[in-house]
Amino acid sequence: MNPRLANVAVFFNPAEPNAKSYLHETRRAAATMGMQVEAFEIKSPSDLDDAFQGAKRAGAKAVAVLTDYVTLWNRESLVALAAKHRIPTIYTERLFIEAGGLASYGASDRELHRCAAAYVDKILKGTPPADIPVEQPTKFELVINTSAAKSIDLQIPSALRLRADDVIE
Repeated sequence: MNPRLANVAVFFNPAEPNAKSYLHETRRAAATMGMQVEAFEIKSPSDLDDAFQGAKRAGAKAVAVLTDYVTLWNRESLVALAAKHRIPTIYTERLFIEAGGLASYGASDRELHRCAAAYVDKILKGTPPADIPVEQPTKFELVINTSAAKSIDLQIPSALRLRADDVIE
């Protein structure tokens, strides 16, 4: 959305078991693009506004939210704060976009549910769970909310709109 983006804030919950590896990979990917990452801990809903204020003080021009139970259960508040602070925010779950967020990129929930159903089917047919290989997600989706973009005066490039799996008007 902004090819010149140089400074990004990442919101994460250190209590999330995968948070450290997600944050490490986010920093590694950002470094390959010449971007700086400032991390902000979100341990409870009361940390959300402080994190946005800290991101702005740090000069972040965008926020990436690593999903966990705090951010997911408080997604309406998180989306409202992103709009209030007028900072482009991307999420890893489509549910944030359905709550009014700007954009998400992550594993397709529909595909994950399909795989889960296949696991259940195998188990119910007698396959021991230990004999079923663990699969990684293979389908990822980009969802963009153009109304959220307009509300913060952000122009979504045409090429990105065309690449999106879903554009919510």
